Amino acid sequence: MLSLTVLVQALGLAYAAGLNLYATVGIVGLAERAGWIGPLPGSLELLGNTWVIAIALVLFALEFTATLVPGIASAWETLHSLVRPPAAAVLAASTAWHLDPVLVLVAALLGGVTAATTHATKLGVRYAIDASPEPVTNGAANITELGVVAALSMFIWHHPFISFACAIALLLALIVTVRLIWRMLRRVFSGQWAPARGFLQAARVTECRAVEEEKEKQ
Repeated sequence: MLSLTVLVQALGLAYAAGLNLYATVGIVGLAERAGWIGPLPGSLELLGNTWVIAIALVLFALEFTATLVPGIASAWETLHSLVRPPAAAVLAASTAWHLDPVLVLVAALLGGVTAATTHATKLGVRYAIDASPEPVTNGAANITELGVVAALSMFIWHHPFISFACAIALLLALIVTVRLIWRMLRRVFSGQWAPARGFLQAARVTECRAVEEEKEKQ
């Protein structure tokens, strides 16, 4: 049972790192130093090092600022496709480091897959948000993401199974939402959707509507 608990904690940490690696490291380190969580399993006590916390927080501030800018946000998230999954696998392995070597390998593999899934879902959300050329949606996404990462980074140590179950439910909801958003965007950009005539703005002219109007004239 202890091994399963540690494995779930490792996956929860990897999940959070897939969303935001620097925030996860910084929050876990600060929480460990403040005594809110701990003692951390495996070799994760290194996250409480002052230099590790400082570097993580600086990188988080840089990421938060960069992802407020449409266009740069997508580029930043794309670049981190090469960073977050491997780093999350390392964090997951470090969490289970005191267990059997087989479980350490399992934690690393599953942690990498979990982080890749959360990162890919977040990437889809970011690409959709970047279709809007203003920083408000990016800022709202950043704050929401930070809240999710902070909550999971804290509660995964106290209530691992409940926290991870809630995180998976959220991930599934996000996947469905991303699919719906992209389906709508494809319809808009392909000209298959237009505002109703009752809208205040002028209706978008589409091929389908042109055909309907031509039939009405006849």
